Amino acid sequence: MHVTSKKISPCLWFDDRIEEAVNFYIKVFGGRIHDSTPYGEGAPQPKGTVMSMTFTLIDQEFIALNGGPHFKFNEAVSFMVKCETQAEVDLYWNVLTAGGGQESQCGWLKDKYGLSWQIIPSALSEMLHDKDPEKSKRVMSAMLQMTKIDIQGLKQAYDGK
Repeated sequence: MHVTSKKISPCLWFDDRIEEAVNFYIKVFGGRIHDSTPYGEGAPQPKGTVMSMTFTLIDQEFIALNGGPHFKFNEAVSFMVKCETQAEVDLYWNVLTAGGGQESQCGWLKDKYGLSWQIIPSALSEMLHDKDPEKSKRVMSAMLQMTKIDIQGLKQAYDGK
């Protein structure tokens, strides 16, 4: 049994693609699988089917549950990916929307498993928290027009161009 030093770990409920999803996230963000627990005899899934997996992405522990079709992800919970460059924004955006993901407004997307992500450049937060309310207002207005966040577009709005 894996013992964690983290007090809180998000548990992600999957219908049936748990191993595929976990391996996809590890490929995208880096990390590793700590353990995998199969269903036993008399369980709601066939014996030997993966019931749960504990894994780490970067330094955040997650638990994945192969729980069946009863619950779906929605935008009420999302994971924010803080990016330093436009290349990083583009990379995560393209990888996470590939294969059936869905773009949304203001840097939000759903990946092919239905999990919601926010791909946000650090510069956005800095500009939105500027002491000049006109600059932050222009940045907010520009962001509201975007799907994938464009750092150069934010900078132009910030500078009043």
